[in-house]
Amino acid sequence: VDSTIITEEGIDELAQYCGKGSEVAALTKEAMGGSMTFQEALKRRLDLIKPSQRQIREFLKTHPSTISPGVKELIEQLRKNNAAVFLISGGFDCLIEPVADALQIPLCNLYANRLFFNYNGTYASFDVTQPTSRSGGKGEAIKAIKSQVSGGVGADKIVAMIGDGMTDLEACPPANIFIGYGGNAVREEVQKRATYYVTNFADLLW
Repeated sequence: VDSTIITEEGIDELAQYCGKGSEVAALTKEAMGGSMTFQEALKRRLDLIKPSQRQIREFLKTHPSTISPGVKELIEQLRKNNAAVFLISGGFDCLIEPVADALQIPLCNLYANRLFFNYNGTYASFDVTQPTSRSGGKGEAIKAIKSQVSGGVGADKIVAMIGDGMTDLEACPPANIFIGYGGNAVREEVQKRATYYVTNFADLLW
């Protein structure tokens, strides 16, 4: 979702809002480049940010996400062709739910990380049982999606994964096709290994 469906990296934006921007941006860059496990990077970033429920509410009000050009048109065309659309993210569900709503994607089609808070609203931890909280988790989400859309068979539907980072690339397989997206950030290794690579969602319209 981050740097693909939306133009921003949501975690980086939240970190900036909470006064931890530069430290977290460096960790995000390392994680997307494949130099550390995703769960390690996620824990380190959250330990730095420690976002409270109040901060998240205020952040969402003042920093609405920007949908990447061409996304709405592509999703509309996919729907016309009876294709199901899912959002998979290593980011936080509380930040991505407004994006899903804007794109009319049901929340049951969203795979993302869940934050836990203490009784007073301060940050506690994140849900390590969510597949998207660890390396290879997006692949686990793809397996679940293939089972869901194929009625448990998993071989009848072709699933295409679109993304900008290494964790997206690692989801193919089980995804049948990986389309690298570089409209917001170009990552050399992803560009090199993608089945297809585009910098504009309009290139995927037909």
